[in-house]
Amino acid sequence: MSFDVARVRKDFPILDRTVRGGRPLVYLDSANTSQKPRQVIDVLDDFYARHNANIHRATHELGEEATEAYEGARIKVAQFIGAADETEVVFTKNVSEAINLVAYSIGNATAGAGGSAAERLRLAAGDEIVITEMEHHSNIVPWQLLCERTGATLRWFGVTPDGRLDLSRLDELINARTRLVALAHQSNVLGTINPVADIVARAHAVGALVLVDAAQSAPHGLVDVGALGADLVGFTSHKMCGPTGVGVLWGRRELLEQMPPFLGGGEMIETVWMERSTFAPPPHKFEAGTMPIAQAVGLGAAVDYLADLGLPAVRAHEHDLLRHVLSALGEVDGLRILGPIEAVDRGAAISFVLDGIHPHDVSQVLDDRGVAVRAGHHCAWPLHRALGVQASTRASLYLYNTQDEVDALIDGIRQTQRFFGTA
Repeated sequence: MSFDVARVRKDFPILDRTVRGGRPLVYLDSANTSQKPRQVIDVLDDFYARHNANIHRATHELGEEATEAYEGARIKVAQFIGAADETEVVFTKNVSEAINLVAYSIGNATAGAGGSAAERLRLAAGDEIVITEMEHHSNIVPWQLLCERTGATLRWFGVTPDGRLDLSRLDELINARTRLVALAHQSNVLGTINPVADIVARAHAVGALVLVDAAQSAPHGLVDVGALGADLVGFTSHKMCGPTGVGVLWGRRELLEQMPPFLGGGEMIETVWMERSTFAPPPHKFEAGTMPIAQAVGLGAAVDYLADLGLPAVRAHEHDLLRHVLSALGEVDGLRILGPIEAVDRGAAISFVLDGIHPHDVSQVLDDRGVAVRAGHHCAWPLHRALGVQASTRASLYLYNTQDEVDALIDGIRQTQRFFGTA
């Protein structure tokens, strides 16, 4: 299937605007948040203009329409990731909340919630949680807090100099004491795509659960929960052409049934007495209060949009761009790419450092030329320390980017070097 990027770009109104005194916008920050196509914007507008109401409890026509749209989005997401059925899809605020949901549910189980059904989730001193050194803070901090609350121990995989997970200690790190392994499918800094299936196999062999942060891989159609084999997978809407304010936690149905609730309130209950409550079945057990209804509907529209484009064609286009940018960056003297330098088992987020120039200065010069990138530690301080750098500049490509935009990035980098006298 051919991919017509010029046609695709017409779907994104923001790409027509100019910045910094009339310069064309070159948007290379999609790993942070993607732009939104008109098809998603129109669905949001239509929902608020014609169907806005609360869901599930209302018996009027607007409530029925809103409920149908919300639950229809759940079905679309389930199909997009290959879930067994839509009841395995929980809507959250974002992927950070999805991960925290799991961490606090395990904590609640450890405190005694959930009865005998939650026994496999309980932690004690001597139990271990395993993460990796390349995680986003959202997949580090919740586990640190959980270990503090339960007495469990946090351990982690290191990273090799070329930006891959160091699996040389796989059997040592994942052992009989391991209760949970949490790792990124694709690094938001390095672009590295991790061998999730191999790690899942080892974890399951010792009876541990596996959570995968798929925030960077889901937007590119790389998530098939059956193929990954994990027990829990989280991702977010705003990086995959959808609106902000909504994310997804997928979990195996039997595991979601065992997990105690994360938040209490309306909608997540079955019955309530003054002394006790019983809870709705998954996924509603984890969706307390008024949910981000319009945002979920917008996510459903984004899923439709990506599916209609044809994900194999999207990935082929992105891979061509990735090879082009890696080759071009490799020709810039004084530039170090963080992570794999070949377009193999890596995604289109490319972080780099320039000799003698702070990443914030790089991003400012690029911004003056209309090129939007990211600079800093990208919510991955431990990874940057492991690589021996304080911060980096990140350019991230998506389906609407072009080779001309990659060339604009390279020209901007060379201009930066000339400006600071390091060329």
